[in-house]
Amino acid sequence: MAGAGATTMTASPFPTVEKCASVGRSGDTVVADLDGTLLCGRSSFPYFAHMAFETGGVLRLTALLLLAPLAGLLYYVVSESAGIQVLIFASMAGAKVDDVEAVARAVLPKFYCSDLHPESWRVFSACGRRCVLTANPRIMVEAFLKDYIGAHVVLGTELVVWRGRATGLVRSPGVLVGENKADALRRAFGDAAPEVGLGDRKTDYPFMRLCKEGYVVPPTPKLKPVPREDLPKPVIFHDGRIVQKPSPALALLTLLWIPIGFILSCLRIAAGSLLPMRMVYHAFTALGVRVTVKGNPPPPASLETGQTGVLFICSHRTLLDPIFLSTALGRPITAVTYSVSRLSEMLSPIRTVRLTRDRAADAAMIRRLLKEGDLVICPEGTTCREPFLLRFSALFAELTDEIVPVAMENQMSMFHGTTARGWKGLDPFYFFMNPSPGYVVTFLNKLPHELTCKGGKTSHEVANYIQRLIASTLSYECTNFTRKDKYKALAGNDGSVVSKPNIDKKKFMGS
Repeated sequence: MAGAGATTMTASPFPTVEKCASVGRSGDTVVADLDGTLLCGRSSFPYFAHMAFETGGVLRLTALLLLAPLAGLLYYVVSESAGIQVLIFASMAGAKVDDVEAVARAVLPKFYCSDLHPESWRVFSACGRRCVLTANPRIMVEAFLKDYIGAHVVLGTELVVWRGRATGLVRSPGVLVGENKADALRRAFGDAAPEVGLGDRKTDYPFMRLCKEGYVVPPTPKLKPVPREDLPKPVIFHDGRIVQKPSPALALLTLLWIPIGFILSCLRIAAGSLLPMRMVYHAFTALGVRVTVKGNPPPPASLETGQTGVLFICSHRTLLDPIFLSTALGRPITAVTYSVSRLSEMLSPIRTVRLTRDRAADAAMIRRLLKEGDLVICPEGTTCREPFLLRFSALFAELTDEIVPVAMENQMSMFHGTTARGWKGLDPFYFFMNPSPGYVVTFLNKLPHELTCKGGKTSHEVANYIQRLIASTLSYECTNFTRKDKYKALAGNDGSVVSKPNIDKKKFMGS
């Protein structure tokens, strides 16, 4: 269903989707349901849970979880429409429409794309004109359907909006189930009958009968969704704090863990901030933070002999990358940052220096910092959660030939430690709230002289080479996307944190 669970299917008057030919369909129109049809999962509770948490935090997710049994009872005993209405109300009542749209655009597509039904997608993608007919709110699914799987028409439940906020109620004729779906299809297509109709339950039969061919998608336990590499458009950027698709049980576990996780997070942050850096690795291990070090870390620069510091070039997973690099080395390394919150700077156990985005000024500052010791830069300029590397800024390659690439990986099971839309000051807390977060720090070989700018390479050649080297180490893909691309896609801004520029935080903990 589009709500709490699945309806057991009896004998269907329609053949199964496996019997639908997908060759020669480029001139056909297909109309498909969403949950249980285009998606493997037959419940939309996980998506409502993401919507609730992202628009209203813990309180709204708690309300949704408390009302979920009522939604299930109404769905099976009263009507499918009533059950879905409860989920819509619990997850969206009072939320700003702009926030709902932002979650639908930046958070949900990641999880929808990971659940695409292979047989339904085979038929859906083969047709030249694609329509989706769903009981879910249109505002919640339209961004995914149009931007990621090429739907041309999206017909869904419409919300009642008052003064820019969702009321939790739905507009006439109500939730699109049963005959309401058939009526919506008639209004959209008139007398022209679509060639193919795909559904998965009895309430889909009315609209399927209006199509020239109807096919039912039977429930298939443990069905493998369409692999990521076969998706029509990869999900490179996404937002949201919750890592997994929360079933009711997982949502309850998450809510119960949050107070425990917050206390544990504060202890872990305190250990990282207050203990000498040479002890942080052992403190993290004792507190359940896994740090794996691979490769051969270089020794500290010998400034007495006139040697400049080593420039560590890292892939960027969270704002904690420089801290875990320092943990792996056992000594604090100065970090050059693009844009972090004031709270993160205050909590940082290492020195942080903010770039001004003025190329000449930044180059002079980096040269000065390298004369003082080792330095770490994440040239992507922003984090990326997926197995992709964004374009590397080439400025660093012009400033030194003492370059050591470092491949950073992290593991999170419950919460993401990054955000584009939320407050970045909470990023380290969310990361350390995971039951057992992990980091893998892989030191690669120092860049040979012949591959540096002093060896005859251009700065862009050096940057691109290091990007490819780190990507191959991590089995990631290189892209040309930038920080601005990410924040434009997820938050509608350039990602800058309003703060005084060029803050040089000379706070050394654990030297």
